[in-house]
Amino acid sequence: MEYRQLSKRDEKTLNMKNEPFDLFGRLIIEREQNRWIHKEELFQKKERMTFPDEKMSIEEIEKKGFAIGAYQEDEIVGLAIFHDDWTKYAYLHDLKVKGSYRQQGIAGNLIEKGLWQAKKQGYAGLYTIAQDNNLGACRFYLKENFVVGGLNTHGYNHTAQEGKADIYFYKE
Repeated sequence: MEYRQLSKRDEKTLNMKNEPFDLFGRLIIEREQNRWIHKEELFQKKERMTFPDEKMSIEEIEKKGFAIGAYQEDEIVGLAIFHDDWTKYAYLHDLKVKGSYRQQGIAGNLIEKGLWQAKKQGYAGLYTIAQDNNLGACRFYLKENFVVGGLNTHGYNHTAQEGKADIYFYKE
């Protein structure tokens, strides 16, 4: 597996399709004595979800930050896109791994390579956002040593996704 920061030569491989994932539970976050605590709620019925595909160019990505790709031979199998932010944390905007390559450590390696690049650029670490009903993603970020740093319970009000919340995860 080759990991590299994407450049103009990778333009053709950049627009990796989003693949479905399971929604099987929710991470419930509470603030107690100045720290975040969490517990899990499993759903009785599992659902499948696929994020909409985004069409991106290397130029757009480089204006906003950088991207790291995971390649098996010449095929992109994983992608992490990082945006610059005014805080001391670079924002992990997108992270995806092809379904047949999941559970092999690729996403964690993409994060580590992105963290290294972000620190090289002067950031203290990374942050990202996961929906509370995407327990798989929440578990993944906690396993990768991200910590909960915030909760937004109002962002989905007045939308088709009302009732969901965004959890902010940080890694230094």
